[in-house]
Amino acid sequence: MDALGINLGYLIMQILLFTILMLVLYNYAYAPIIKVLEERKARIAKGLEDARQAAIARDNADAEAKKILDAARAEAAKIRQDANVQAEEQAAGVMAKANDEGKRIIAVAREDAEAERNRILSELRGQVVSIAVAAANKLIGEALDEKRQHALISDFFAKVPAGMSGTAGQSAEVTSALPLTDAEKAQVEKALNVTAVNFKVDPRILGGLIVRVGDRVVDNSVASQMSALRESLQ
Repeated sequence: MDALGINLGYLIMQILLFTILMLVLYNYAYAPIIKVLEERKARIAKGLEDARQAAIARDNADAEAKKILDAARAEAAKIRQDANVQAEEQAAGVMAKANDEGKRIIAVAREDAEAERNRILSELRGQVVSIAVAAANKLIGEALDEKRQHALISDFFAKVPAGMSGTAGQSAEVTSALPLTDAEKAQVEKALNVTAVNFKVDPRILGGLIVRVGDRVVDNSVASQMSALRESLQ
C-alpha cells in the first residue's frame, strides 16, 4: 500500500469516518426525510381519495338532485293536468247543470203557458157553446132542448171517430180544439177502451177530435173536414 502511496491507517480512518457519517445522515437526515415524504405521500393519497370520494358524492348528489327535480317536475305536470281535467269536469258539470236548469225553466214556462192557454180556452168554451147552440137553433128553425144541446155540444167537441171505437189494450193520444170536461174525457176513454189516454189541446183544429193509436191516426177535426170540402169544390 505504501508503494502505491496510500496510507492504510488513514484510509481505514476515512472509511470509518464515512461510515459513521452515513449512519448519522441515515438516522438523523435520510430516515426523517423519507418518513416526512411517506407521510406527505400518504396525505396526498388520502387527499386524492377524499377528493375522489367527494367527486363521487357530488356526482351522486347531482344525480339525486336531478332525480328529485325530475320527479318534482313530473308531479307538478301531473298536478297541472289533474287540475285542468278537474277544471274541465267542473266546467262541464256547471254547463250541464245550467243547460238542465234552462231546459227545466223552459219546460215549466211551456207548461205554465199551456195551462194558461187552456184556462182561457175553457173560459171561452161557454161563449163558443152559446154561439154554436144559437146557430143550430137558427139552422133548424126551432129551439133545442137541453138534452139535445148537450148531445150536440158533446158531438162537436168530444165525439170519437167511429173507426177508432173499441181499440182495446193500447195507449192513445187525443187532440181537441178546447179542453174537454172530465165527463167528456171519461166518455172518450170509454169509447176508445184503451189502457191510457193523453189529452192535448190545439185550437187550430176548430172542433172535433184527432185520435192517434200507435201508427194509426184518424182526423175527424172540423179543420180537416173544411179542408176536404175546399178540395172537393175546386
